[in-house]
Amino acid sequence: MSEKKEPGVWEGFKAFLMRGNVVDLAVAVVIGAAFTNIVNSVVKGVINPLVGAFGTKDLDHYSSCLKAPCEMKADGTVASGIPIMWGSVLSAVLSFVITAAVVYFLMVLPMAKYLAKQAARKAAKEGTQEVMELSELEVLKEIRDALVAQRGSGHREE
Repeated sequence: MSEKKEPGVWEGFKAFLMRGNVVDLAVAVVIGAAFTNIVNSVVKGVINPLVGAFGTKDLDHYSSCLKAPCEMKADGTVASGIPIMWGSVLSAVLSFVITAAVVYFLMVLPMAKYLAKQAARKAAKEGTQEVMELSELEVLKEIRDALVAQRGSGHREE
């Protein structure tokens, strides 16, 4: 009796890593991480200062005091009180919205349009092929009918 050797852990791991969708996912994660840094830089370097120009301070510095007195040390840590840093949260929300908008408008929407065009082309091609098959079938029926008519007339003369 020959025993079937079960694939080892290493072979299974290699097979898992070499699947196309795992590699694509890894590439997407790396690109997403790099893109997140760009968006965060735009929010911190452009949007926050713009808010600061129209408001009284940079967006990251807006806060409310839950338990007074709220005092911050020079290094940004809390000296006393309980501050709620809602400006930082708003900054993170803006980063998320910008990232989601860019991904949607530059990646998802164009890909959806491309796939819709591909589906329309495929449907049109299949429709044309169906018409061609129907016309071929009609021609073959006409040939058959003509052959039957010829045979029928040939048998009558005998």
